[in-house]
Amino acid sequence: MKGFAMLGPNKTGFIEKEDPKVGSRDALVRPLAVAPCTSDIHTVFEDALGPRENMILGHEACGVVVEVGEDVKDFKPGDRVLVPAITPNWSDVYSQAGYATDSDGMLGGWKFSNIKDGVFATRFHVNDADGNLAHLPDEIDPAEACMLSDMIPTGLHASEMAGVTFGVAVA
Repeated sequence: MKGFAMLGPNKTGFIEKEDPKVGSRDALVRPLAVAPCTSDIHTVFEDALGPRENMILGHEACGVVVEVGEDVKDFKPGDRVLVPAITPNWSDVYSQAGYATDSDGMLGGWKFSNIKDGVFATRFHVNDADGNLAHLPDEIDPAEACMLSDMIPTGLHASEMAGVTFGVAVA
């Protein structure tokens, strides 16, 4: 696969890598739409996550399922999907306790371009496909739906963490 990567601190470019292997509960996805995020900039140019070498960037995407593992029940090749930025290991103790962002360790639920290659590639791997993918109806434009992968949930999560509920006015 080909992908746009952080080659090292302050350096980006295209690289070639082998397609990721699909585990029994995982999926391989081909992107239809991806969106850059300020986190990609922080990762490359501000050392936000520590040095990374040859890591494909990106964590906001919609795509088409290419392959699924034998234990995936809800998705099949050809399905259009929304892929969230946070893809926890749903059997992890932190996820089970309601802290999916910290699955497999602090910020471990944020896997793309943090602890594994991201979505700015010709194909990308999604762990726990049944819990980390959502069907994307044909009538929804993937470019518009891409905002649902990170931007909108981040705002909603921030308001939840601040105790702001629907209908409350804040400044």
